[in-house]
Amino acid sequence: MPTYSRVVPGASGRVLVVDDNKVIRQLIRVNLELEGIEVVTAADGAECLDVVHQVRPDVVTLDVVMPRLDGLRTAARLRADARTRDLPLVIVSACTAYEVESGLDVGVDAFLAKPFEPAELVDLVRNLMERERERERQRQHQRDTERDRSLGGDAEDGSLPINGSHAFGRNQRPDRPERPEHPGHSTTNAGPPLA
Repeated sequence: MPTYSRVVPGASGRVLVVDDNKVIRQLIRVNLELEGIEVVTAADGAECLDVVHQVRPDVVTLDVVMPRLDGLRTAARLRADARTRDLPLVIVSACTAYEVESGLDVGVDAFLAKPFEPAELVDLVRNLMERERERERQRQHQRDTERDRSLGGDAEDGSLPINGSHAFGRNQRPDRPERPEHPGHSTTNAGPPLA
């Protein structure tokens, strides 16, 4: 059964920690909570897959060797699901050559070798959260641009048609041509500049 974090006021993110070793789960949990990150834990990959959609973590840490469903097969299933395809995944394990190679094959984002320094864990998780936030901002910008284009707008100036007419950009009005702003001139003054 998953264990949920204590409420972390102003939490900067949420991590799903998946490891069959209760001591390791607790170690990771305490270190992340001390840094203001909410933590949900799962004892194996099957439990992870059961809760990942309701938990909606920013990052998932996975041990490799676990009962029922190991970390590498869990990572592969997370990558195969459209809802978790882009979720940052970290293998926290012995990080043998096989684990790293297999992890890279299934799309794991990072590896942290046990035993690890708590500060390394926190830095890694924070970096992955920030990287994913930046990717999400880029995806949102792309969706906005595509939406604007599908509405017939000009992506360069951000204008959109309104009921078949053209929406005017900032500082444009149909009754006033654009004029460059010069010292002593005002674009809001319809008359000639005062001398």
